[in-house]
Amino acid sequence: MYDCIIVGAGPAGGTAAYHLAKRGRSVLVLEKESLPRYKPCGGGVSPSIAEWFDFDFSPAISIKANTIRCTWKMGDPVEAELKTPEPVWMVRRDVFDHFLIQQAQKQGAELKDNVEVTGIEFQSDRWQVNTANGSFTGRYLIAADGAKGPMAKWLGFKERKRRLAGALEAEAPAQVENGHIAHFEFGMVKNGYLWNFPKADGYSIGVGTFIGGEPQDFKKILDEYGNSFGLNVKTCKQYGHALCLWNGEQKLHTDNAILAGEAACVVDPFTAEGIRPSIFTGLKAAEAIDKAVGGDINALEKYSEVINEEWGTDMAWAQKLAGLFYRFPGVGYKVGVKRPSAPQMMGKILCGELRYGDVAGRAIKRLTPFGG
Repeated sequence: MYDCIIVGAGPAGGTAAYHLAKRGRSVLVLEKESLPRYKPCGGGVSPSIAEWFDFDFSPAISIKANTIRCTWKMGDPVEAELKTPEPVWMVRRDVFDHFLIQQAQKQGAELKDNVEVTGIEFQSDRWQVNTANGSFTGRYLIAADGAKGPMAKWLGFKERKRRLAGALEAEAPAQVENGHIAHFEFGMVKNGYLWNFPKADGYSIGVGTFIGGEPQDFKKILDEYGNSFGLNVKTCKQYGHALCLWNGEQKLHTDNAILAGEAACVVDPFTAEGIRPSIFTGLKAAEAIDKAVGGDINALEKYSEVINEEWGTDMAWAQKLAGLFYRFPGVGYKVGVKRPSAPQMMGKILCGELRYGDVAGRAIKRLTPFGG
């Protein structure tokens, strides 16, 4: 019997596995795909995650972006070099996620990939996890199987107020020019933005909407955006996927089990950043399970409290900002993005150096007279 079984080998699962194994706990990670596996994702990672680990992420970083370029309907550009100590990391998720799991394996975590979980059963004080390759037993369970995974429902989290956003992404192989620039376009799509993030051998280009509204032709919008960079995204494989945005205070624990990563709906509702919050939940999940194995009967409840306090409080500000900005994006671009300090602030938030709570009050005041 394992101390903990983790379902899902994304950033949350990999982080939890690493930190639990490092504490000497027995860990099994079950992943339905064969690693390394492709995962649609812009791949922007806050360098602040480095403080949560004691190894070098360099092998998992494709390129670093030290400049943000914003446009409105492909014109009216604002460009700013980030004055942060470390640029934003751009990663490919097949490489990044596999690298993280490999670090966990070096600490003693066990990985079974290409193994899909078919069901779970709670047996008085332990979980039996059933797969097509047999059953496994763990004292505790971490559900880190993403936005579309079944674990949260199986664990009884049926009544969650899940706020789903939609995204369409394409990977465009190309000779990369100006690989230090991350592009954001705010006028071509309603209630969201488009992005073009450089990688060493191409671009991750995508479109997402973060508040409700009428359906939009994502494929047409993405094609038009790609053309502006000389990219033909019609010839690229395109991936549509859901994003689980933070939507207020949540209970993330149940009997001997907790939710982490997108299964816990932790994606930033303003920028759609998902990797850093997923890693944060993985870190806190490991701390909670370690304490629970050690006899702390309140450890899992404290996990819910910590995520709500340390991530959710700031996401409440992000949600307010998103509600105003994306409903009145033209005004938001003029009074927000075009302010000389705005791209710097955006960069600092993406790099984990600023919290929304530090800037939201002033930003909301600027936006509210126009949107009220």
